[in-house]
Amino acid sequence: MRLLICLLVLISTSLHGQQSKNYLIRTIAFYNCENLFDTENDSLTFDDDRTPEGRYHWTQERLEQKIANLTTVLSQIGADVSKTSPDIIGLCEVENRQVVEALVRHPNLSNKGYEIVHFDSPDERGIDVALLYKKGSYLPTSFKSHRLLLFDDLGQRKYTRDQLVVGGIMDNEPIYFLVNHWPSRRGGPAKSEPHRIRAALMNKRIIDSIQDLNPDAKIIAMGDLNDDPIDKSLKVILKTKGDIAKLDSLSLYNPMEKLFKKGIGSLAYGDKWNLFDQIFMTPNLVSEQRNTLTFWKAGLFAPPFLKTEKGRFKGYPLRTYSGGTYTAGYSDHFPAFIYLIKEVE
Repeated sequence: MRLLICLLVLISTSLHGQQSKNYLIRTIAFYNCENLFDTENDSLTFDDDRTPEGRYHWTQERLEQKIANLTTVLSQIGADVSKTSPDIIGLCEVENRQVVEALVRHPNLSNKGYEIVHFDSPDERGIDVALLYKKGSYLPTSFKSHRLLLFDDLGQRKYTRDQLVVGGIMDNEPIYFLVNHWPSRRGGPAKSEPHRIRAALMNKRIIDSIQDLNPDAKIIAMGDLNDDPIDKSLKVILKTKGDIAKLDSLSLYNPMEKLFKKGIGSLAYGDKWNLFDQIFMTPNLVSEQRNTLTFWKAGLFAPPFLKTEKGRFKGYPLRTYSGGTYTAGYSDHFPAFIYLIKEVE
């Protein structure tokens, strides 16, 4: 069911002055679930720590608490404006389809009408990306998992997450979603940067191929990129820009860049904030025409209950484990989200 929200829009023209318009609002979100593993040991992946006998004593009780926590977050992202949970949710750090199904079956989300797009990735730890979509908001017509091939200095294969691409129809418009979890900064930002450059190059090839088939397609990419909005992978390879006035047909709009320059971050490490969780898009989503799906605004969902209350890490995301100690938190990342709006009669 479409949700119509009445918003007061200020139109600075002498013809109209101020007037009230009706807008359809769509919320697009991304959340790093921070090690959402089941409790079973998979002999093909390095998930031993996340079992009842493993280092973190990952029990069924703790898994159920994690599911409850994550679904509490997912149900509230953007709801202060849209009055409902997001229409589209990209996820990363989920071990398999079973844990994603546990999310959508939980009472916090079970009445939202979510469906799942998920593929198993070859990641060493067995973690994947996935997409949740509301049946009433989005109709997928295609989906594919793109494998990222990486090699170390010795030519040995490094296994990482696939990039998920889902195409479909939202409000009678073709729109594509890319879900990413780029290679980590293990070994240091500089040494690991070439792997994220390759991830960005694959993202660019995917976007280019979609535009070759349909130049009018609207494309939104999201994910934990393990890079900030000003890093080479985004600014040089993907040609992202944070200023709408500087957009051209070859660039992508990244609203997270402005947030980052204001000092806003989605995760913290070593007393430094980073904004790795990002959502960026093709420039045809940034338009003054309101009778088509159009970007409105972006943000991070970081209410007080998602933050550590005291101590050395006060204000940081309240994670599930801190220094190996179980803290029954949510994730080490804050979710990112954007609103799309469309004027309706």
